[in-house]
Amino acid sequence: MSDIGVSTITNDFDYADALARCARGEQVALQQLYRQEGARLLGVVMRIVKDRGMAEDIVHDACLNIWQRADSFDPKRGSARTWIFSIARHLALNAIRQCDREVRVDINDPGELADDDTYQQSLSTTAEAFDWQTGQQMDECLQQLETERRNCVLHAYVDGLSHAEISAHTGAPLGTVKAWIKRSLLRLRECMS
Repeated sequence: MSDIGVSTITNDFDYADALARCARGEQVALQQLYRQEGARLLGVVMRIVKDRGMAEDIVHDACLNIWQRADSFDPKRGSARTWIFSIARHLALNAIRQCDREVRVDINDPGELADDDTYQQSLSTTAEAFDWQTGQQMDECLQQLETERRNCVLHAYVDGLSHAEISAHTGAPLGTVKAWIKRSLLRLRECMS
């Protein structure tokens, strides 16, 4: 996918339509999705795996998954954009788990391996608990936030922008952006519980 540029990002992109076209086998739709979200997907995955090469591979695999599973997207269960990002996040978290398993094996002292049940319990994360119902609930909770606050949260956690970058992008003072994000996260936590 690296030969496709990231030059045509638009705010009015129809993610659900692009997925429907992917499900019909229209390769251009996948290319458009990649142009729209490829850089942000890479940013999200990079924050999880902390390795550029691995992140690029995961984004590639995510695009393949999106292409192959586009017909399973159900707009009643959440937004198309959330669905796309959840695929990339799940793949990234699975890669981290796989690396963690490989690192945990000490060939010099096999008696030090963790109990498998204990290890599996330790892998429980917010993202693993993410399911379609949670995605739909998150969308509903996000919609309850004021537009500028919702955008700040999305810029921080989906686009991977720093608080300073969000401040520059929105024109709001840095302290205000930090406060909006902090309060919005508290409201989201309350809404999701």
